[in-house]
Amino acid sequence: MANFYSVLLTVITLLAGIIWWYDARYKKSARRQRIAEEEQRLQQKLDEQARERIAPQGKIAEFAQSVFPILLIILLLRTFLWEPFRIPSASMMPTMLAGDFILVEKFSYSLRDPVWRAELMEMNKPKRGEIAVFKYPPTPEVDYIKRIIGLPGDRIIYRNKTLYLEPPCVNESTVCPQARVIRENVAQQDIVYFSGSQPLERYREQIGEVSHEILIDPSVAPRTRFYLQQDGTAIDEWIVPEGEYFFMGDNRDNSEDSRYWGFVPEDNLVGRAVFIWMSFEMDRDRNSLLPEWIPTGIRWSRLGQVH
Repeated sequence: MANFYSVLLTVITLLAGIIWWYDARYKKSARRQRIAEEEQRLQQKLDEQARERIAPQGKIAEFAQSVFPILLIILLLRTFLWEPFRIPSASMMPTMLAGDFILVEKFSYSLRDPVWRAELMEMNKPKRGEIAVFKYPPTPEVDYIKRIIGLPGDRIIYRNKTLYLEPPCVNESTVCPQARVIRENVAQQDIVYFSGSQPLERYREQIGEVSHEILIDPSVAPRTRFYLQQDGTAIDEWIVPEGEYFFMGDNRDNSEDSRYWGFVPEDNLVGRAVFIWMSFEMDRDRNSLLPEWIPTGIRWSRLGQVH
C-alpha cells in the first residue's frame, strides 16, 4: 500500500470530486429553477450578484469545486509523473547530501495506482547504477533511496570493503563474465568529508554506464557477515533472485542497505531520482540554538544536478 500522504491526498481528492459532482447533479438544477422563477416574477434578467443572493451555492460545495481541479492535477502529477523527496540522511554521500530535495520520475519503471500500488502499466526495467526510491522491505510505509547495484541473476560480492559484480552468464557457449572489482580509482579530493575527525576516503566506481563516487570510512572495521539468503549460504556474497534488486548507499560504511536486510522486490520500486531541485545547508555550530530541522542556508551549486 502507498504511504499515508498518497492515501490521504487520494481520499481528499475523491471526496472533493464527489461533493462537486453531487452539487452539480442535484443542487444546481434547483438553483437554476429558483432563479428562473424569480426572473419571471420580476420580468427581468438578474445579474450574477442577484442570482447568488437568491440561490447561493453552499460553502462546502463551492470550496470543493474550487480545489478539486488543483488536487486532481497534483494527484496525477505525483502518482504518474514526478514526486519530490527529501534526502534525510548521509547514506548517499557524496552524491546526495542531507537536506537535498530531489525529483523522482514515477513512470521510470511502471505506472501504479496511488493507494494499493497495483501495477497499471510496465514501463522500463531498472538499470545498474541508477539511483532509485523504493519502499523499505521490512517497513513498506517508509521510503528509502539507494543506488541499484545488482539486477536479477547478478552475483554481488562485498569483501574487505571492495565491491565485485558478476553479471549472469547468458550464453554458456561463450566465455562467461567473471566477478570484477567495480571500484576503479581514487577520486579527486576537492572536498573532504569526515567521520568525526577521521577523513573519509573517496573512490570512483563504474557500474554499467554510470560513473559515481563513493565514500569509505577507514575507521570502521570491515565486516565479514551480512544478510544471509534463504538457503543460508551467503555471508558476504549474494545471488540476486528473479524479480528483485540489490541496493547500496554510496556512503558505504554509513548505509543500511541490501547488505543488511536483503533484496528489494520489483513491486517496491517507486521511481528513479532525476535531479536536485532544492538543497538546504543543515550544518550548524554546536552552540547554535536553532532546531536541527531548520536550514542554515541554500547550496545553490547543487540545484539542477542530474543523477
